[in-house]
Amino acid sequence: MKITVVGAGYVGLSLATLLSKDNEVVLLDIIKEKLDMIDNRISPIKDKDIIDYFKNKKLNLKTTLDYKEAFIDSNFIIIATPTDYNTETKVFDTRSVEENIEKIIQVNSDATIIIKSTVPIGYTKNIRKKYIKNNIIFSPEFLREGKALYDNLYPSRIIIGDKSSEAKEFGELLKNSSLKKNVVVKYMDSNEAESVKLFSNTYLALRISYFNELDTFAKKNNLNTKDIIEGVSLDPRIGDFYNNPSFGYGGYCLPKDTKQLLSNYENIPQNLIESIIKSNDTRKHFISEDIINKKPKLVGIYKLSMKKDSDNYRQSAILDIINILKDNNIDMIIYDETIRDNSFNGIKVVNDLKVFKKESSIILANRIDKDLSDVDNKVYTRDILFRD
Repeated sequence: MKITVVGAGYVGLSLATLLSKDNEVVLLDIIKEKLDMIDNRISPIKDKDIIDYFKNKKLNLKTTLDYKEAFIDSNFIIIATPTDYNTETKVFDTRSVEENIEKIIQVNSDATIIIKSTVPIGYTKNIRKKYIKNNIIFSPEFLREGKALYDNLYPSRIIIGDKSSEAKEFGELLKNSSLKKNVVVKYMDSNEAESVKLFSNTYLALRISYFNELDTFAKKNNLNTKDIIEGVSLDPRIGDFYNNPSFGYGGYCLPKDTKQLLSNYENIPQNLIESIIKSNDTRKHFISEDIINKKPKLVGIYKLSMKKDSDNYRQSAILDIINILKDNNIDMIIYDETIRDNSFNGIKVVNDLKVFKKESSIILANRIDKDLSDVDNKVYTRDILFRD
């Protein structure tokens, strides 16, 4: 079976790697340097399982910049392009999805199109009507940065937003490519599948915000956050997971997905969804004010990516904290080995960790790292449980 994947980001590259174990896979992207790396089996993203598969597995995977070459004769064409949230229109920018659908129709109208990009609720039904095509199926992804291939190999569930024979064939394709036994594959209509994606991520944002507000309360009242969280989490209905305080939720998915869901709530009563978004902003301002009150001489920002095993800092909460500190004339330096320039957003980047630790009077670290163990007296973090 020939499968085409459009987009070589976390979603696209992990899917292409997964499916190329047993199928012919063509990966289409617009960045030649990234595709050259993949052809040479060098992962352009930080993901230990993709790196391992590139090194040790025989993959039937090739790349191209030519959409005609990519689309011709493909059975399934998976679209995994970015859909950023537009703050003016208050909806995802889905132009890249539609541009690819139009090209697919031109080259290979019989191919089943799978949308893996996150879209607004109701989008797939509307796009089917627009192009008079029933072979367009939405199937959400549930991946973590740095563990994208792992989450495809051991999926929590597979959701397919259609009940046709093509949908069931794609569901079985994902299931058979995984290494997990008894994977749950659930078929439903597209509106419901789109809702599953947005409500799942908004719940995760809610949980992060909840434990962050617990931590804020504890800190303001000089209480032991760790004791409270551990005591609360012993309740099996709550559970000991996704409960480590942070500077706020960030990354590519949660900020935009929560806002998109709120947009879908237009003319529908709600309080909680909007509060989740406001809570995250409040948390970032609380962290910033706490730092400003310490009157630091020079604040060191330890990595822009706030997750372990990730090199992606899109929409990272630390970026908003940096802007708040800048507005308050706080001097800063940044240490991040993924940044090649000498400055970021007008802030000096220091590539020498020893120099960074010496010059910083306080070091902001969303997650504790062993590299900072010798200067733990300088480290400002809300990483209570030393994980995640």
